[in-house]
Amino acid sequence: MYSTESTQNAPEVLVLPTTTGVPQGPDGTPLCDDAADVVLVPMAGDGGEEQLVALAFTSIPALVEAIGEQQPWVIVPTRQARKALGGSGATAVLVDPQLPDDRERRSTRG
Repeated sequence: MYSTESTQNAPEVLVLPTTTGVPQGPDGTPLCDDAADVVLVPMAGDGGEEQLVALAFTSIPALVEAIGEQQPWVIVPTRQARKALGGSGATAVLVDPQLPDDRERRSTRG
């Protein structure tokens, strides 16, 4: 798995959107070691083949701006992101993606 951020410029933590809410402590870290289903999106790889990419944000405001305030999330230390995403099927991490304007945001759906 690779990242769009170099380790020198990487933030201390990443905010990962999840498909369901996860019990978390006051700092946003998961309260248990149970697996959380992170949001994965299909993208074309270098050779044109489809790969699954994990979305990650450098702050909660960045996640809210891109996806909406109702999006569940967890905070993971950047140094543990590879381990946290192990088994998810993600082959890469897309940090602070700018999602297309025409994409429906879950927080605005009712």
